[in-house]
Amino acid sequence: MHEDDSAGGESPASPAGPSDDSTLPAGPGEASTLPAGPGEDSTLQAGLPGDFTAPAGSPRTVAPTARFRARSASWARALLIYLVVAALAAAAGVGSTLAVQHATAARPGASRTPRDAAADQPGAMNDEAVYDEVEPGIVDVTSNLRYLQETAEGTGFVIDAAAGLVLTNNHVIDGATNVTVTPVLSGKSYPARVLGYDRTDDVALLQVQGVTGLRAVTLGDSSHVRVGTPVLAIGNEAGQGGSPTVAPGVISSLDRTIVANDQSSGLIETLHGMMQTNADIRPGDSGGPLADAAGRVIGINTAAGGSTVYSGYAIPINQAVPIARRIEAGQPGARIQIGLPASLGVLLPDSTSADPRRQASQELRQTGTVSSSGSGCSSGDTTAVPGRIAPARSGALVDGVLCGTPAATAGLSAGDVITSLGGKAVTSPGSLTVIVSRYRPGSKAPLAWVSPGGSRHTAMVTLDAGPAG
Repeated sequence: MHEDDSAGGESPASPAGPSDDSTLPAGPGEASTLPAGPGEDSTLQAGLPGDFTAPAGSPRTVAPTARFRARSASWARALLIYLVVAALAAAAGVGSTLAVQHATAARPGASRTPRDAAADQPGAMNDEAVYDEVEPGIVDVTSNLRYLQETAEGTGFVIDAAAGLVLTNNHVIDGATNVTVTPVLSGKSYPARVLGYDRTDDVALLQVQGVTGLRAVTLGDSSHVRVGTPVLAIGNEAGQGGSPTVAPGVISSLDRTIVANDQSSGLIETLHGMMQTNADIRPGDSGGPLADAAGRVIGINTAAGGSTVYSGYAIPINQAVPIARRIEAGQPGARIQIGLPASLGVLLPDSTSADPRRQASQELRQTGTVSSSGSGCSSGDTTAVPGRIAPARSGALVDGVLCGTPAATAGLSAGDVITSLGGKAVTSPGSLTVIVSRYRPGSKAPLAWVSPGGSRHTAMVTLDAGPAG
């Protein structure tokens, strides 16, 4: 992980034990299953986002100015959506990667079949009219994942044209070092500034400046949404750009808690208060608008999944907008990051131990790989346990150093152990993360470390703007 990716807080040192140097069987490839819900399969075969096949149920349709897209393989990450791997209510069993730790019941009247729910509606939604109302405010979002050497594609929508504010999901920009947005009407791309994001609620706010002709969508009131409310999901399916695709459906349940993951990045999170729909949300739609029959945006397309029962999930707009307003006002919090975080550019073990050798042992259990050389820098964030480790009693073991970063400029290498930053003692990988998080990009701080040969080093580093998310 990057030094800004570990748990936000220092962990107490764990004493070394006899089993520290042992290895464990590899786990990531092992499959687990969940009990299937009524009418549902207990397993879900998940591939890359472009591997999704059309589910049974409501077909994906297009308004006259929108279009169908054939999904094709691409080196770019067509970043929608998380695959939903567990729903902690009536739909438990939609996936099989995570085990359900507990279940929450949908509130009374909040879950019915889409067919029964739709039967209560007075008339069909005019998809074309809704699309025409929302389309001018839709943008494609492209995230440059410099350290992964990938590009992630998603969707966003303008909520304030004068200020150039664009709302999207945090997972659309997760790992991005820079972001561009492309209004779908003009097709012209513009650099966007990451104003901030909330990883817990999966909301991010972007800003484009000096762009004429932007038009904001009309925001609705998600507190008025009911089971059976007709909706239209709009987005950048498969990350191919151009005219958006649309998917009609109805709200089938409210106030859902889901556990979801993005298989391409490994990100896993629990999201609360979600709206469930049978609209055919697809990869690339993430961050796009979920609109009601009046063309008002009532949610952010966020997740989808299932086997025999395929459902989409959206963050209610009433939940997302207050977060966006707080970010706009520059108010950080425990869950809100303002701007891009500072970054040193080192890759750290996923360990809470203070002992660098124990950190290496724990990392070896996870990766099973030992690096043959500690010199040089890395262009990606794949790590291996260093073959040689500095003789330091505590600190943060460096698994790798990203090219072109402050750490690379200072001369750090895999196997080094960072012992202090800014005069603060580094006692674990997590403590380094906490210290770095207190700085802003561009800040200068003295750095101290020990090399595998036992030499001690110091350097003044200028912290870079790290990846988002």
